Amino acid sequence: MDGVDHSGELTSVLEDVVARVRKAAPGIYDEALEKAKASGKPAPRKGDFEYSGIAVFTRCGDVASAGNAGVGFPVQSISKVFALEVALEAMGEKLWKRVGRDPSGDPFNSIIDLERAKGIPRNPFINAGALVVCDILTGIGGRSGPNRHVVDLVKRMLDGDAPPLDQDVMESDRTGGDLNRSLMFMARHHGNLKHPVEKVMDAYIHQCAISLDCRGLAKAGRFLLLDDPDDEDGVKIAAARRARRILSIMMLCGQYDGSGDFAYRVGLPAKSGVGGGILAIAPHIASIAVWSPALDPMGNSWLGTLGLELLTSKTDWSVFGKSRRLLRDDARNQR
Repeated sequence: MDGVDHSGELTSVLEDVVARVRKAAPGIYDEALEKAKASGKPAPRKGDFEYSGIAVFTRCGDVASAGNAGVGFPVQSISKVFALEVALEAMGEKLWKRVGRDPSGDPFNSIIDLERAKGIPRNPFINAGALVVCDILTGIGGRSGPNRHVVDLVKRMLDGDAPPLDQDVMESDRTGGDLNRSLMFMARHHGNLKHPVEKVMDAYIHQCAISLDCRGLAKAGRFLLLDDPDDEDGVKIAAARRARRILSIMMLCGQYDGSGDFAYRVGLPAKSGVGGGILAIAPHIASIAVWSPALDPMGNSWLGTLGLELLTSKTDWSVFGKSRRLLRDDARNQR
């Protein structure tokens, strides 16, 4: 798969991926059940392992999909990728004075890590980092209000179609967000939160509640594809540089403490959300979205991760280079 329009071939690949994921689902459920029993956590819902969707938006603008790709879900933490794009465009490299770029090694909602670092979150994808980014977005202002920046970016990527907001997620985050508020108070104690806690919380709630299906999420992620800009187009060059930086953090931190294992298995920068979605990017080739609601102990989609692993194995999409077999095939084709 080389980024040229092979939409029919790609659809066939995705259908095969979904079929293999569904075949593996009962065994993965049994594994998840055993891990839950061993850790004392609630048993996973067997029904969550019956859903699996995947969609690919190619560089040439085609969309291929399979499985439950049309089922909408709240993007949750995947929204942090879009928020980082808006903040980087507004602040540039000054952003990194307030947020780090390293994996945390602690739970995504750890307040201990934030205290150790004196209010500087380890990266923009843990909750403390995302909230500091939202604080930055709150200060940008704009006609649509500070809680709409991420929604507006997604709307632009969807060619003007406004994404719906999941009202249940908004209500749950608003009434049950005490730990997130604690993170903000800790950041404010160390001088790293500039706006009222509830105003920042509102911005965070809005972005997490964005609801998309796999097709919409794959299309929304197209700003990260790293198209080759014209050398004279400064705006496009700046956007490509931002995308490269965001992709590096997605690779290191996008799956929380599961990022290393995900990089080993999938080989693409990606960001997950507790809604069961994962957005992955094959640079210069495709934006990929998967969804399945059953989550592993790290908070990443069990079947979504497997689907991406199968897809990259079949297509040889990886930031770590091509496999030896496919390199030999390319050499034969060039003779």
